[in-house]
Amino acid sequence: MKSITSASYSVHFNEFALTALNEHLENSSYSKVFILVDENTHEQCLPKLMPAIEQEYDFEIIEIESGEVNKNITTCTRVWKVLSELNADRKSVLINLGGGVITDLGGFVASTYKRGIDFINIPTTLLAMVDASVGGKTGVDLGALKNQVGVINQPKMVLVASDFLNTLDERQLQSGFAEMLKHGLIKDRKYWNTLKIGVDAAEIDALIHHSVSIKNEVVLQDPTEENLRKILNYGHTLGHAVESYFLDSPEHETLLHGEAIAIGMILEGWLSNKLEELPAEELSEIKTTFGKRYPKITFTEKDIDAIISLLKFDKKNSHGNVNFVLLKQIGEPVIDVQIEEKLLRLAFAYYSE
Repeated sequence: MKSITSASYSVHFNEFALTALNEHLENSSYSKVFILVDENTHEQCLPKLMPAIEQEYDFEIIEIESGEVNKNITTCTRVWKVLSELNADRKSVLINLGGGVITDLGGFVASTYKRGIDFINIPTTLLAMVDASVGGKTGVDLGALKNQVGVINQPKMVLVASDFLNTLDERQLQSGFAEMLKHGLIKDRKYWNTLKIGVDAAEIDALIHHSVSIKNEVVLQDPTEENLRKILNYGHTLGHAVESYFLDSPEHETLLHGEAIAIGMILEGWLSNKLEELPAEELSEIKTTFGKRYPKITFTEKDIDAIISLLKFDKKNSHGNVNFVLLKQIGEPVIDVQIEEKLLRLAFAYYSE
């Protein structure tokens, strides 16, 4: 499968990924190779990776605890200290082997350790393959607030090997699939039509490649999210607020990223219908598609109040305004839309119907 080239790095797929990794390591003369894992990727993914590395290198494995709750500065500090204790210098490289928490946090750690060392992302979840590991966004959460601290810095390469998907349960796969559906909604009606009817395992490689191509095309035009790149946040303004609230609420089970974003896409679909004339049949299509795949969540008035209050922390905000990405139609987004609170509450009412 053909590699996808971004501004300063490439995304390589399956057998070409391992070839690219071996060539890069052989030609880079790194002083040490560090691999960041969590307990799951240490057990299930590292044994698949290590035999594929052809040469002998000075390896060190660093393990952190899995889960969004550990994507914070405290974990970063631990990793920075381990790097320092193990004599990592500016000619070291950090390979991030894991899902979005690993690639986001690992990229941030590498970008800031000794003012920056090389890093390579090897995503092992569907979500990380199609979204988190691509585009150079690195960072961590501030408490329950998503991605409040970070930098945009590109990896040396991203390596997508779909064999790692065999380590995931169905819930994790569906979480990643939500971002693929989003790519169709914001950029490609035909792709949306393909995904909404469901896919089988034989198609997944081509679909991952297409999703990465869509994201890469957007990022190439707007690497620092000044304008166009904001469209990748469709469903994320309310979705991130929902995710943050459920992460920090002892009364609720934590939602996976894709589950929260699916809710956000339904909510922002309804807002698109009211403010941007998204056709009613397309809104119904969006709600039905996500409704069939993701659990229905019950929101109390207290929940909605708390979620709306979290919107002030969204990264797209400017000059005190909360900015939304909406749809004029499937495949045609519009950015920087401001919305009255009463409409936000009506969107939740629509979701709950």
